[in-house]
Amino acid sequence: MLFKDVRLRALRDIPTAFSSTYAKESQLSDGDWLARAEQWNNDKSAGYLAMDAAIPCGIAGGFIDNDDSARAYLVSMWVASPYRRAGVGRALVDAIVSWAAARRASTLFLNVTSNNAGAIDFYRHLGFHMTGHTGHYANDPALFDLEMARSIF
Repeated sequence: MLFKDVRLRALRDIPTAFSSTYAKESQLSDGDWLARAEQWNNDKSAGYLAMDAAIPCGIAGGFIDNDDSARAYLVSMWVASPYRRAGVGRALVDAIVSWAAARRASTLFLNVTSNNAGAIDFYRHLGFHMTGHTGHYANDPALFDLEMARSIF
């Protein structure tokens, strides 16, 4: 249920940073959340929660592309406001990079919403670059998903 708590906090905090919405995910049952947590933790995916004692303060997920095992993806990245610029985000990204490297992925990809300048700067600082691929952001036609990538090795 910690996963549920931190995910819903993230969706409320920065609604345009995710492909889903608080309105949609707050309707999920506890059983749905347990199934989702299991999906996040298997051979091809991993979920991490950053904790400050018993308080979840960040989240990140990763998965390996089904068609190309050299490609891994960073998803659902969020850090609570009081913990930003304190190394929590870097630790979450590092955990996903290590996890993906252990599965022999060579490139880590992510999508960031076009209006999220702080996240774009953060990812650039960690070695990500724009790939030039863009997509429509599902929850607001005025925004775009921008793809970024970095080498894992």
